[in-house]
Amino acid sequence: MNMRKLGKSELMVSGVSFGCMSLADDQNAATALLNEAADRGVMLFDTADLYQHGYNEEMVGKALQDRRQQVYIATKAGNQWRADGSGWDWNPSKAYIFQAVEESLRRLRTDYIDLYQLHGGTLDDPFEETIEAFEQLQQAGKIRYYGISSIRPNVIREYVARSQVVSVMLQYSLLDRRPEECCLDLLRRNSIGVLARGPVANGLLVNKPAIAYLGHSQEAVTAAAQAIASLSGEQRTPAQTALKFVIQQPAVTTVMVGIHTKQQLDDCLGVLDAPDLSPDEISALQAAVPALRYEMHR
Repeated sequence: MNMRKLGKSELMVSGVSFGCMSLADDQNAATALLNEAADRGVMLFDTADLYQHGYNEEMVGKALQDRRQQVYIATKAGNQWRADGSGWDWNPSKAYIFQAVEESLRRLRTDYIDLYQLHGGTLDDPFEETIEAFEQLQQAGKIRYYGISSIRPNVIREYVARSQVVSVMLQYSLLDRRPEECCLDLLRRNSIGVLARGPVANGLLVNKPAIAYLGHSQEAVTAAAQAIASLSGEQRTPAQTALKFVIQQPAVTTVMVGIHTKQQLDDCLGVLDAPDLSPDEISALQAAVPALRYEMHR
């Protein structure tokens, strides 16, 4: 499997990584699916303490405990569940990050996290304190590297300028090309890896009925799905065409795909052997739907 270096880290990942948020509350099914993905070359498995009140981390940790040295586990912190479980509050403080990492380590059944990510961010955050927390965790050996998960250009720019993040996770697809305008080139110039999530736009590019999406009308979403379908066929499924559009973007290191079933796993991993999109095909996809701009958090 073609491997790619994640930013300035030593982590080598495949073009497709496993977004674990989509796992159902079934440990046996999760164990089988995650291990098959690992058997077939997937290296990076991403979860978060927010997902399923931490149970997602527990499932991932239990499923991968026997092959911990052969895979990379990524998780996130910053969203603190309220005591009554009614929701969560944003908390990027050092004290909370130190508390959260210990709980994640316990749930993941490991003594280190390969990639620890801040799960959001605002311009009101105590940047120096937050960055210091991640740096100290790295020095202590509790995490190997750190990054952020954010779609806010203003927050991304702050972490690029101030920190040693090796990655940024952001949403990117044919229907959400906003990162092209202000983030992808910046991250590439600074050798920061991009973990692209949402490559099929909640299924709208593949198999779900068209609805308005972000700033796109229902008609625009239909046009995008039709463009994807027109470039698919025996050699490439619609999902693979949508993923190729993302994977072939030079700034993208890996596509983080939410996988529910064995069939979806087959489809997603098949993209690595499917023919690349030609420059003309990429241009046709780009012409099918206009690229949007971030209206907030610029």
